[in-house]
Amino acid sequence: MDMVKENLYARIDNMKEELWSMSDYIFDHPEVGTKEFLASELLENWLEKHGFTVERGLGSLPTAFRAVYENGTGGPSIGLLCEYDALPTIGHACGHHMQGPCIVAAANAIREAGLKEPFKLVVYGTPAEENAAGKIIMLEEGFMQDIDVALMMHGSPTTTCDVKAMANYQLDVTFEGTSAHAAINPDKGRSALDGLLLTFQGVEFLREHVPEDCRMHYTVTDTYGYQCNVVSPKATGTFSLRSFNTYVLEDLYQRFQRIVHGAELMTDTKATIAVTGRMVGKIPVLRLNRLLLDCAAEVGAPRISGPRKHPGSTDLASVMERVPGSCIRVAFVPENAASHSQEFLDNGKAETGHMAVIYGAKTLAGACYEMITKPELMAEIQQEFREAKEKMKAEV
Repeated sequence: MDMVKENLYARIDNMKEELWSMSDYIFDHPEVGTKEFLASELLENWLEKHGFTVERGLGSLPTAFRAVYENGTGGPSIGLLCEYDALPTIGHACGHHMQGPCIVAAANAIREAGLKEPFKLVVYGTPAEENAAGKIIMLEEGFMQDIDVALMMHGSPTTTCDVKAMANYQLDVTFEGTSAHAAINPDKGRSALDGLLLTFQGVEFLREHVPEDCRMHYTVTDTYGYQCNVVSPKATGTFSLRSFNTYVLEDLYQRFQRIVHGAELMTDTKATIAVTGRMVGKIPVLRLNRLLLDCAAEVGAPRISGPRKHPGSTDLASVMERVPGSCIRVAFVPENAASHSQEFLDNGKAETGHMAVIYGAKTLAGACYEMITKPELMAEIQQEFREAKEKMKAEV
């Protein structure tokens, strides 16, 4: 390990008590998405105090922020993203309280390292991951367009980097028909419920003809209280469509729309499709993952493993659709623990949780140092990202 890296890691060790105090404060004051006023102010004040230019409140999100430090011009712009929202009723059972202190420590260690090479650090506070996909809102409102790479940290049962995340569509489909008495004049009725049931059946027939990673789910969410002897004039169902490949999912969504239209024709009803949520799949950059895991091993992070077998969906993937990105997941709970669990809560302020902040900060600082001082590494990461994106498109 070279002297500059040793200095980086020592700086993080020297501030560990302060970082743990910040992490514990956020843990003890859980705030749900878009309401994280205490957490965002804590992180904003700390960054401002340590020489970053801070913009508080971004677009429609009052608890989002952007903090910048630039050394010279023309170097890489490295995005360091952190979440700090809690879950309703159970608090920080996903470990988001660790992310902010981890990210600001990594950013400040690089700022103080005295590097001669030009670089720009952009710390983004990204609220509401759990309930509103805050990063997607920020992207839609023009933020995170100023970074060349995106890095994040998350607590985990093992230390790893994911290769995949599922793209998904969340949909509400409402059929509207014509009410009639089902015994006296059924010929006058046009059943909205029949349209919904035919859509369910169409999805079942579709299952045989999609790639293996595609998932389709549905349920009846509202029949508006109509009795069985009344032809239902309105019915709503909720659908979830998922795939690891964003472009495969887009094709699946087009086919789903045709199923709905077919059900309209068969029942002489009208349907409305409302997209209530959408996330893209990750575009994996294995060179960036390897860089993070090499740095994690260098600082002694526990239980380094391969990628998770069953990752879900994340709004970070939308950032990773635009620039190469990765999240270092740092072990701090038992290997069989799941997020949103009591184990995450029990270890949030324990030694394992505290050390995850330090391991994560050192890992990210080491990765930033490597990308800043080795332009060929950043070029390699960018090239793999472009190739991986084209490969994903070609799979459709």
